[in-house]
Amino acid sequence: MRERKFLGMSVRVLGFLALMLIAVSAFSVVTVATPSVAMAQDGDAAEDDGGNDEKRMSMLAWTYQALGLGYMLIFLGLSFTLVALFVMNILTARRENVCPVHLVEGFEGHLNEKRYQEAFEMAKNDDSFLGQVLAAGLAKLSSGYAQAIEAMQEVGEEENMKLEHRLSYMALIGTLSPMFGLFGTVHGMISAFSVIAIAGSTPKASELAVGISTALFTTLVGLAIAIPAIAAYNILKNRVARLVLEVGILSENLMSRFENVGKEG
Repeated sequence: MRERKFLGMSVRVLGFLALMLIAVSAFSVVTVATPSVAMAQDGDAAEDDGGNDEKRMSMLAWTYQALGLGYMLIFLGLSFTLVALFVMNILTARRENVCPVHLVEGFEGHLNEKRYQEAFEMAKNDDSFLGQVLAAGLAKLSSGYAQAIEAMQEVGEEENMKLEHRLSYMALIGTLSPMFGLFGTVHGMISAFSVIAIAGSTPKASELAVGISTALFTTLVGLAIAIPAIAAYNILKNRVARLVLEVGILSENLMSRFENVGKEG
């Protein structure tokens, strides 16, 4: 119970930190870009604190205007989905969920005492990767050791596919985010050039800025989501591969004592 409460608290804290990181990153971009926008609009060199606050608010409004409701919803959806997938995959790829130590020790203890039915029940009732593999092997042991190993490999491949399937969604977000950013870039540039085409030789700078802002902000936000998504995907993928390899080694070592089953007579 304590471990579950700790896990629940860890998920909430990790999700909160991830959201705070996204918010701080966005605010940092806004704060860095604010002075140049203020100088371009007003040309004032010195302003009081109230003026700076007003310009920051106008910058946030301009950011929303540049992205638009459609891009805002898309990028927010991708961000929240990425955080949820990241937390879920971290919890799934924990050693206690893949090859728990208590299962290895208990299973080996039952085998040493030749309590095979208890070992099978222990593995069958365990929801971990290793538990499912060991249960499949013992269930087929009556048909021979080779059949038991084959059953373990089949279950191992199935469980491995489930882990990689969850991870693949993070890679999908890492691929889609810059594509949406590129789409926004093209969209913004088309809008900017349409202003030039309509206005002729004297287009208004403020009207040009709308399309250019859309192009730049969508590219920036798309990359800001894609970079951590791809990095987290590769890190977790390597961790899952290492744990799957460990499950294979542990399961074969635990079942090796039955190697002569089916060869006698």
